[in-house]
Order: sequence, then structure tokens, then C-alpha cells
Amino acid sequence: MKYTISVLVENHAGVLSKVSGLFSRRGFNIESLAVGVTDDTAISRMTIVVDGDEYIVEQLEKQLNKLIPVIKVKTLAPAETIARTLSLIKVAAGNGKREEVMRISELMGARIVDVTRSTLTLEFADTIERTETLETLLKPYGVKEIVRTGIIAIEKGPNALRPTKRE
Repeated sequence: MKYTISVLVENHAGVLSKVSGLFSRRGFNIESLAVGVTDDTAISRMTIVVDGDEYIVEQLEKQLNKLIPVIKVKTLAPAETIARTLSLIKVAAGNGKREEVMRISELMGARIVDVTRSTLTLEFADTIERTETLETLLKPYGVKEIVRTGIIAIEKGPNALRPTKRE
């Protein structure tokens, strides 16, 4: 099963290396990783997706909490999480195919961000499932290139992952 772990860390050089090193030393593969600064520029938020069981995730949480630059760790419950990925997809769109690709783009809610004589580049932010659906629909037209971000996720409702005061 895939688990999404949200980690607040100090925004310093080398923190990503320490966190990813913890995973590699223990033989765990990171399926997705996204890092960005929060509303507090001294703190970054890492969203990490791993494949494993509850025991593995519990061990990862404990190990992450031991790292000095880690402020807070929380595994997000799938039913209580909003998760998205951003994709840029370059599609061949010459010889009368442009209208069809534009129609698919519109139906799926993708935005056209670049147009050339032979290609359209789409921007799409949605779930992994909808992203894969869009890619499948565009494949017959000739997908030239795809770039995806890691998954970002936030908990539904009023709860917020905030740092606790350190002594």
C-alpha cells in the first residue's frame, strides 16, 4: 500500500540529503518526493510517498523524528487527504489533430501553455488517476515528452500540520 508522509523540516542546505539518505540506508524506495518552502521561510514541507505496510511507515516516522532538521512528521490518511501532481505534456498536434487534442485538453481541464506548428504543450494539475487518464487519451496523438512533479498533499478539513514549539 502507498503511504503519504508529510514532513516539516528546517529550510537549510543538506536537509533533503539527510532525509533521502535515511530512506536509502534502510532500503526503502521513495515513490514520489516534493519539497517546497512553507509560509514560514525557515521551514520547508516534504511530501513523501512510499510503498509498504503499517510497520514500515511507523519505523520511518520514528527514524525521521530522530533527525535533527526534522520538526514534525505526519502520515496522512488517504481518505482524509487531497493529493495532486502537476504535469507538462508535449503532444504532436499537426496535420488536423490539433482540434482533437484541444478538445481532450478542454474536457479534462488541462491548460494549453505552448503552441508551435507541430506541438501543443499542456499543463495539468490533478490526481494521479486523472493524470494517467489524460496521458492515455493523448498517447494516440503522439506524446513527445512528459514532465511530472512529485505528489503534494494536504489534510482535508480544519487540521493543519504546524510546527510545535521546540525547547
